[in-house]
This record gives sequence, structure tokens and C-alpha cells, in this order.
Amino acid sequence: MKTLLDLPCLGPQADAPFPPPGQALSAPNGLLAWGGDLQAERLLGAYRQGVFPWYQEGQPILWWSPAPRCVIFPESVHISSRTRRRYNSGRYRISADLAFEDVIWACSEPREYDSGTWITDDMMCAYVNLHRLGYAHSVEVWEGSDLAGGIYGLAIGSVFFGESMFSRRVDASKIALIALCKQLVKWSFGLLDCQVSNPHLMSMGAIEIPREEFAGRLSKLVSNPGRQGSWTEAFQSGNSW
Repeated sequence: MKTLLDLPCLGPQADAPFPPPGQALSAPNGLLAWGGDLQAERLLGAYRQGVFPWYQEGQPILWWSPAPRCVIFPESVHISSRTRRRYNSGRYRISADLAFEDVIWACSEPREYDSGTWITDDMMCAYVNLHRLGYAHSVEVWEGSDLAGGIYGLAIGSVFFGESMFSRRVDASKIALIALCKQLVKWSFGLLDCQVSNPHLMSMGAIEIPREEFAGRLSKLVSNPGRQGSWTEAFQSGNSW
């Protein structure tokens, strides 16, 4: 069985190539390489190849490309009757890129089922930098002046790479995801990458696709014209679906 030291170690050059994602381990699923750093150039290059960082505090940076890949096709997001009613009720106000740092901070907070977090201080700094560069975005759900929920990730070409979401009110994270998908459809985005599946995502319409299919779709979509820069003015969630 391979150990961490048997995996490729990334050097200090931000543009150093990653190993082919097909070389990722099957156990743990998708572990591809370690080391390197979280410079914007390296992160953007990684996502364009379907690779992302995920590690705990005290570990080296670990790079992953799991198979199968969990994705949502934005036009196929599933909305339950209850969530649709809540989405259309006007209870929540939706925005984009108004509170990115608040969203990523909320996503890093411990959950009831897990006291740890993979969103380390270094990860937060790296993604806040990508936000300032116009690649990382957040969708916020507000109840009055309170931040009720949200989601954040990266947009490259016509792919949105979802990173994490949180909820402080009923269905707030679902509504953030629905609003995001609605906008991605308007902008002709072809894919929302969810990385790995969980019951919550599968209930929202996520599916798993083979590595080869994901790689083929990704290589085409990341080359499309993107939506770099603030999404605040262009984001039009509307009040109904």
C-alpha cells in the first residue's frame, strides 16, 4: 500500500504540473499528490485539471481528484415542494459577493457532527485572495440583516467549483445552492463541481459521473469565456423558481 511519501511531491514552482488525475489513489479515493503551496496560480491550475486541496491543520497540503466525481448540472438542480415554497416566500434575500469573508468563515465553523475543519487559516487567506482576483465567489442568504446561509467556490470558464456551504436557518444552504444554479443557467454554465457526494447534495440533484466523462466536460468548459470579477451587480436571483 502506498504511503504519503510514495506520492508525488509538488515543488516550489507555482506552475509546476500536477500528476495526471488518473494516477490518483483509489484508497483514499482521489489522493493525488502532496506539498506545494496555495498560491493563486497553482490553485487555478489545479482546478482547471479537476484537482483541489483538502487537508487538516498540521498536515502537508494534500491534493485530490476523486472518482467518480459528484456534480450538479445547474438546470437539473432538484427543489422539493417545501424548499420551493420557502424560496418563493420572500422570507430570504439573496445576494452575491457581498460578504465573501463572512461566508467562508461561517463554513469553517465546527458542525454538530464534526468538530474539526479543513478550512484552515491558510486556506481562508488563499480563497480570499482568489476572491479579490475575481475568481472566488459567494452567494449569501439573508434573513433581515442576519446572514442565514451561503455557499462559496471558484468560477473558471463556465464551471463553478463548489467548495462549501453553511446554514443557520431552515433551508438556507439549499436556497443558496438553488439561487446559484438559477444564475449559472442564465450564464450558460455547464457544470457545478461538488467534488464528492453526500446525502444532502444527492437530494439536491447531484449525480456521480466517471472520471473520463468529468475530464472531458471540464477541459471544454474551463476554456469558455468566464465571469471573472464581482458578481454583485450581475447576479439576479429573482424571487421565484
